[in-house]
Amino acid sequence: MVEIAESSESGSGLLNSGEVKIGSLPEEDSFHRQVSSFGSSGSRNTSPLGRIGSRNTSPSRQKVVKTKPRGLDEETVTTFVKPVQPDVQMEDNIWPMLPEDLLNEILARVPPFMIFRLRSVCKRWNSILQDHGFLKFHSQVPSHGPCLLTFWKNSQTPQCSVFSLPLKQWFRIPFTFLPQWAFWLVGSSGGLVCFSGLDGMTFKTLVCNPLTQTWRTLPSMHYNQQRQLIMVVDRKDRSFKVIATSDIYGDKSLPTEVYDSKIDKWSLHQTMPAVNLCSSKMAFCDSRLYLETLSPLGLMMYRLDTGQWEHIPAKFPRSLLDGYLVAGTHKRLFLVGRIGLYSTLQSMRIWELDHTKVVWVEISRMPPRYFRALLRLSAERFECFGQDNLICFTSWNHGKGLLYDVDKKVWSWIAGCALQSYNSQVCFYEPRFDASIY
Repeated sequence: MVEIAESSESGSGLLNSGEVKIGSLPEEDSFHRQVSSFGSSGSRNTSPLGRIGSRNTSPSRQKVVKTKPRGLDEETVTTFVKPVQPDVQMEDNIWPMLPEDLLNEILARVPPFMIFRLRSVCKRWNSILQDHGFLKFHSQVPSHGPCLLTFWKNSQTPQCSVFSLPLKQWFRIPFTFLPQWAFWLVGSSGGLVCFSGLDGMTFKTLVCNPLTQTWRTLPSMHYNQQRQLIMVVDRKDRSFKVIATSDIYGDKSLPTEVYDSKIDKWSLHQTMPAVNLCSSKMAFCDSRLYLETLSPLGLMMYRLDTGQWEHIPAKFPRSLLDGYLVAGTHKRLFLVGRIGLYSTLQSMRIWELDHTKVVWVEISRMPPRYFRALLRLSAERFECFGQDNLICFTSWNHGKGLLYDVDKKVWSWIAGCALQSYNSQVCFYEPRFDASIY
C-alpha cells in the first residue's frame, strides 16, 4: 500500500489517497496499477446534481464514500470507476516491420522499470536495449523522474526496491549480480549507485547501474581505511568522481582522496583541518562538498576544482537538536533538523543558507500532525536526504516515509513494505539505461 497525502504549509489543504500494487509482489503483478482516487471538495453542494444521494448516477460513475476513523477530521473521498475498455490486439507482424530508429524512439520513452519485461519479449528487443543507438535516444528523452531506492540485506542476500514517484509504485530490482562481500549503500547520482564495504579486511568501493546489471570495483585508495564517501556524476562529461574525506569513525586525519573515472585512479589532496564534526552526513552542491562542524561552529567546505578545504562560519539555529545538510538545485543548500528542548515543544524545520550573509534562513516548518505521525517519541531516529529540491524523511521504527517538495511546498506520505526493514538504506535514484560505469 502506498498512500499519498498532500497539504499546504498551513495544513489546511485536502488529503488525497491512492492505491497501487506493490512491486514486491510477484512480477506479473508489479506493473498493474489500480484506479487512482481523487479528493473531493469539503464544501457543501446544495445542487440536486451534486448531492451524494442523487439517483441520476451513471453506472460508469459510481461513487464510493470513505470517511476517516472516529476522532479525526472528517474527509470524503470519491472514486470514479471508469468502464473497462477491451484491449486492442495488435497484429504480430507489425512489430518486425518497424524501422530500427522508430523502435528505438518508442522504447526510449517506456518507463525504465517496464523495460525489464520487454527484455524477455525476444532476442532482438533484448539486444536493442543494449544497443548504442537506443542508448543515444534514451539520453535525449526527459528523465523518468526521481525515485527512492531502498537497499537492505535479507539473510546476506542483497535486496533492492525502487519507488517511482511519477508512477507512485514500487518495483523490485534483482541485486544478485553484485559480489558477496559485505557492503553498504553510499549514494546515487546520474543513474549510478555507489557501494562500499569490506572484502575480508580490505576496504573496497564499487559502482553499478541497477538497470543494466553492470558493475565494477574501483582501484584501492592510497590509504586503505573505511572512509566517508560521496559520488558525483557528470553526465555531460560522461564521467564520475568519488570523494573520500576523513576516516569513517573520525579517529584518524587522512588526506582527502578523489577518484576520477576518466583516469581510473585516486589522487591525494589536502587533509581536512582538525574539526569536531556533527555527523558523517555530507552534501554536494555547486561543485562543493559541505559538512557540519561543532568546533569551530559552522561548515567545512571542500572545493572539488582546487582540492582545498575552507571553513564557513555559518552559525546553526538555536536549540537545534539534530541537523542534516541537503543539496538542492541552483546552488541551494538546505539544513533540516529538529528544534526544541522538550518533546512536546519539538518541531521539524527547514532552513536555506544565505551565501551572501552566511546565515541560515528558515523557509518551512513541518506541520505538527506530520511531525507527530513521523516521530512519536523525541528520541526516535530519523534519516533525511534530498535531490532536486525534494526532501525525504524516513522513520524506520514506523516504516514511514514523508516527502516535501520545496518548490511546491507540498507534503506527501509514502508508506510501503520496502520501508519497513530496520536495516534499510535509502537514497534518491534516477533510473537511466544510458548511465554507464565508463
